Parts: sequence; C-alpha cells; structure tokens
Amino acid sequence: MSTVFHNPLPIPVLGFCAYSGTGKTTLLKQLIPVLNQRGLRLAVLKHAHHNFDVDIPGKDSYEMRKAGARQMLVASHVRWALMTEDPQESDPDLVHLLQQLEADKADLVLVEGFKKLALPKIELHRAALGKPFIYTEDPNILAVACCADTELPAQIPRLDINNIAQIADFVLQYAAEWQPEIPKSKSLPLDACETGDGDNLSVRQGIDNILAQVQPITAVEPLALDDSDNRILARDAISPVNVPQQTNSAMDGYAFVYQEPLPERFVVKGEVLAGHSYDAELQPGEAVRIMTGAPLPRGANAVQPRELADETAGYVSFSGKMKLGQNVRLAGEDIAEGAVALPAGSRLGAAEQGLLASLGFAEITAVRRPVVAVFSSGDEVCQPGSELKPNCIYDSNRYTIKAMAKRLGCDVIDLGIIEDSEAALTAALAGAAAKADMVISSGGVSVGNADYIKKVLAAIGEIHFWRINMRPGRPLAFGKVNDALFFGLPGNPVATMVVFLMFVQPALRKLAGEQHWQPQLLPAIADETFKSRQGRTEFSRAIATLGNDGQLHVRATGSQGSGMLSSMVKGNCLAIIGDQDERVDAGQPLYILPFGALL
Repeated sequence: MSTVFHNPLPIPVLGFCAYSGTGKTTLLKQLIPVLNQRGLRLAVLKHAHHNFDVDIPGKDSYEMRKAGARQMLVASHVRWALMTEDPQESDPDLVHLLQQLEADKADLVLVEGFKKLALPKIELHRAALGKPFIYTEDPNILAVACCADTELPAQIPRLDINNIAQIADFVLQYAAEWQPEIPKSKSLPLDACETGDGDNLSVRQGIDNILAQVQPITAVEPLALDDSDNRILARDAISPVNVPQQTNSAMDGYAFVYQEPLPERFVVKGEVLAGHSYDAELQPGEAVRIMTGAPLPRGANAVQPRELADETAGYVSFSGKMKLGQNVRLAGEDIAEGAVALPAGSRLGAAEQGLLASLGFAEITAVRRPVVAVFSSGDEVCQPGSELKPNCIYDSNRYTIKAMAKRLGCDVIDLGIIEDSEAALTAALAGAAAKADMVISSGGVSVGNADYIKKVLAAIGEIHFWRINMRPGRPLAFGKVNDALFFGLPGNPVATMVVFLMFVQPALRKLAGEQHWQPQLLPAIADETFKSRQGRTEFSRAIATLGNDGQLHVRATGSQGSGMLSSMVKGNCLAIIGDQDERVDAGQPLYILPFGALL
C-alpha cells in the first residue's frame, strides 16, 4: 500500500521507481541533459538505502561534521552544499526534504526512489530481471518505461526504456500539464454540534448556548466620523450620491466614440482635466485628451491609454486592442445613490471611515460601547509591581482580558484582585453587575467544590458551569448577575486567552451589535504532526507562514503547556484539530484561527 503524498512545492514532482538493478540512475544521467537542452531546470532528489557520505575524510567540513556539527554548510563562488545529520528510524520524510529545495530555481523535481509514496511516477521495468510490476499495486504510476520483451496491457502508457527522447517528451508534457495541488481541507472544526452529555459540551454547543443568552445593546449615540474608529454602526449608511458621481475615465488617455468601423485617426477636440468637463458632445471620429477621474464627454464610450496613442498635428491614432466601454467607470457602478453603503452592525475601521467620508458623512450613529468589569480571584494571586509572596504568582490574566476587551471597543472597569471570601466576592459581583454589561473573572471556576464563586453566583445570579470538550480551557462558567452577563474563565493564562477568543469574543461582538460575526478560519497545511484526542477540540499555539507553494503552512510554537504565555507571544494563530480527529499529520490540511488585531 502506498503512503499519501502532498506536494509542498509550486512546481511538479515526478518520481522514477524500479527494483534494484533496473538502471534508474543510468537512465536519469542520460535523461537530465536532454531535458536541460529542452529548457527545463531540474532538481533531483535521490533516496539512498544505506549510510551514505558525500564528504571526504580529512577535509575540514568532514571533520567538523564528525566532531558533532548537526549541520555543515560548505560554500564557494560556484556552488554550496548543506549536509545535515538527521538520524531516523524509518525512511526520510520526502515532504520535508522537498521543502529544503529552492523551488524558484527549478521547473521540475525528479525523485529517484520513494516507491511507497503516492507521488506521480514513471516505473522502469526490465523483463529479464523477473521482477513483478509496481503499477499493479500503485495507481500513481503514469507510465511504464520498459524493454521490448515486456508485455503490458493496452491501458498502461508504454515508453521505450532505451528511447531517452521519447521519455523526455513524456516528462515535458507532464510538466506542461501539471497543476498545483489544492488540498481539500477538512470540514470546519467548529461546525460540528454533536450531542453533549450533561455539562460536557462541544465548542460549538458552548458558543451557541452563550449567544442565545446575549441581547445586543440598543442605546446609541452620535459620533463625529473622526471618533468612530472601532465603533459599531447603529443604522444603515445610505449613500446620498452615486459613486462615482459621473461616468469617468479610469486612466490617462483619450476618450473617443467607439463605433465600427473605426477610423484610422481621430480629430483631437480638446482636453478634460479632473474636476473639469468638456461640454460639447463627441461625434464619431472625434477624441479628447482625458485625465484619470475626469468625466467622460457626452457621446464618448471608450478610453484608450496614452501609451497606446500617437498624437500629431491635431490628430491621434491608436494601437492595441479596443472595445466598447474599455477603461470607463460608470456612474454609480461602485455604490448607487440610495443603496446601503454600509449595513448596521459594521465595525468601522480605516476603510469603512474612508468610504463614509467619500459619501459626505461627517457624523454617524454608533452603538454605545459595551462596559466590561474585570477581576481576578484567589489568595495566590499578587498584583504586578508589589512584592511576590511565597507560593504566589503575579496576576497576568486580568491584563490580557482587559487588553482584548479594549481592542474590541469596550470600556473596561478594573476591579483588581478579589480575596477568596464569600462576602468579598458577593460585594464585588453585585457592584460590578450594577455598572457593567458583562463581568469577567479569572480563576475560581474549577470543577471542584472549594471555590466560593460558585456559592455566590448561585445566591445572586443565574449560572452554568460547563466542561467544554477542548484543550486548553476545559472549565467555563457562564450566566447572568441581574442583567449583566457573567464569564468565569480558567486560571491558567493560556486557557484564559483561548477561552476569551472562542467564547467571550463572539458574545461581546453580538452585545456590541455585530449580529452575524463569525471567526475567520483559514485553511493551512501542517508542517508537522498535531495530536489531539477524539471527542475534544484542540487549540495549539502555532506559527503560520506563506510557503513557496502559495499556501499557508503552520507549525507549533513548541511546548503547549496552558501556563506558558510565551507560546502566545511566539505564535500568530491557533491551529485547530477538530473533535473528530485524533491527529493531523504533516502535509495534511487543517484550519487555523489567526490572532489578528485582538492579540
């Protein structure tokens, strides 16, 4: 059985496989110069089945490698070579090896060996060796290059193993027809909504239960456009004008009347600058010089770029292709007068503010900012800036929660650290609920029975304690204290941030008026194995980068302890392993949640 292979490169990879003694290396030595002569830049990757060495004993590079250097790079003005010590119990990882190649310096990678991988291959076969065919067990064999004595069924493409030109033709055709692989991502990991068992909920169930309890703020206020950054639009912004206001030119050039047959030259009648107009109607055979954004004269219906025009003695002739409507922006084609330019619930940023300004809005109506009260609980938590007591930790959670809430446009009330007593927590929660739309605590929501916060919430509010089938961040408390929403987040710093991203963020966005917000999950290719446990959603701190293949690739930041805030600093996303998966292997697709502006 062949092993799945995902090409990580933006260029094709073609394997040559055969049993030992068939002559793979001999054939490639003859094929490579022929392909070079035909203009193909080649990279070659060979699988060696023994303890090979490419350096010479006695050379400095050899001695330094043998002395313990894991990687040794030797370079001159004509070539460089990187030798890496990478002992493995099994065969080397072809995907990893391919990623070491400089794909921008080759058009095709030829691979010798790796016959167990499901990569496209040409099989070499000689009847005299008495070996079985590989294609009968491997559907990735594109053709069989064999001798005249070999019998093949008609449906298998046959190449003459002694005809290098014919094999080169086949390789060139394969390279020309090759298309980059678009991996099929798994179903969105947050879409599953399996039946929970009691207080054990899936991530999706937890989000849905929370959002069902959130009522958006209805209070609104007028705001100057300059003060509207990161605010939520309370009412639809209806465009009072067409954008663009007039049909105009999309570039500097000549406006003319497109009408078949076109004359060989046009009479230049004048010039139209941006902010001005040409009041007469253009007739067939007439043209005007026109600047980008200037209104098109009546009668004109096309613009030819200046670089494709030649004006002499009051006449202009055009080169290049021409068609009706080219380089013309129609009035209202961006936004029509009376249309909704921005719907209510839009979060305003630089682009949205610019759009509103372009329509003439100097003031907008925004939803009132959500007010969030934040506190930490626990006698083991110390305030940063104070002396660290024995057996205690500095409070980091309050600061990450406040920062994320502020970036979501909230006004924050910092209640500090509340001592572990029923009276102190009762007073803090009751006071916070009177001032805030949402109260967020960290710590004190474990599944044990020793936390005072459970007793207090049962007495003065409505509360649910859930175990979310996720890691990190299993314990979660959610409910209400009077009219204020309450979130009790885990005490572990990373768990606090992940739970805020996944549960508090959508609640705050809906509260603020973003009714239909969804997290922006992006497909990526795993560059290493991500492990989880079936029935649990795993959120791994990770680093996503754009690969040479034009796709996002993701790798873990390292150790995934839920108290390691450094992993959130190093990472730029969460790699999500859905509850239906136990692992995602290197080369397989998965989804990531970028941190974006929130972290």
